[in-house]
Amino acid sequence: MESTFNVKEFLKALRKRLPLIIMVTLLFVALSGLVSYTMMKPIYQASTQILVNQNTTAAQPFNTQDIDANIQLISTYNVIIKSPTILSAVIEELGLNETVAELNERITVSNIENSQVVTLDVEDASMEKAVLIANTTASVFQAEIKNLMKVDNVNILAPAIVPIDPEPVKPDPLFNMGVGAIIGLMLGTGLAILLDQMNTTIRTEEDIEAIVGLNVLGIVSRTEGGKEERRSSTLKDKKELLVDVDSEKIKSIGGTKIGGSY
Repeated sequence: MESTFNVKEFLKALRKRLPLIIMVTLLFVALSGLVSYTMMKPIYQASTQILVNQNTTAAQPFNTQDIDANIQLISTYNVIIKSPTILSAVIEELGLNETVAELNERITVSNIENSQVVTLDVEDASMEKAVLIANTTASVFQAEIKNLMKVDNVNILAPAIVPIDPEPVKPDPLFNMGVGAIIGLMLGTGLAILLDQMNTTIRTEEDIEAIVGLNVLGIVSRTEGGKEERRSSTLKDKKELLVDVDSEKIKSIGGTKIGGSY
């Protein structure tokens, strides 16, 4: 019973403060949209695909060990692409004003499971610069892997290109506004509960029982129009009193005149 009562009181408090919750939620949605569209810089992404060919002959078909070796080779290549050896050469070739760690944070290397295709993604505030870094990194990796691994099995499958109408991948205004709505809803609900808990006004008989510790035996109901009825009755009494006073005055004046005639 206690749990059900608390849930009812909680829902009642939320219903009472619903305008406040809606206002806080809309405020955070508006702020998220404003920040996303005006303050956050757009970030573009360029992708280059690299094909890794396992050196095999026609007389030696693939088996399970070859597949496992190929997967391990791809994993090794993913690490080498983001290594300081490759990224330092890219920075030097392009004359970038950033460190290897900063460039490493903007590069993502991935591949589909059991696939020989490696995808190289680069993020930058300029689409043209992102494409240039992605293609340069792939070219440097293709050249350096011959010296590092003593193999020549890397080919650029699909170089990055600048689209006609590039669209940024960050920020996502709709996503940010959705997050803002969730945060605003949570804060608005918390604020509504806080205001309800800070309100110490006794509003129901349950509040009296909780504070005093005694059962409520009766309730005096509020009557409609009580003030108007009391006010009208008071005015009626005043009018009757004035009528009585006036009648007494008239009698007093009349008696004096009759006595004087004799």
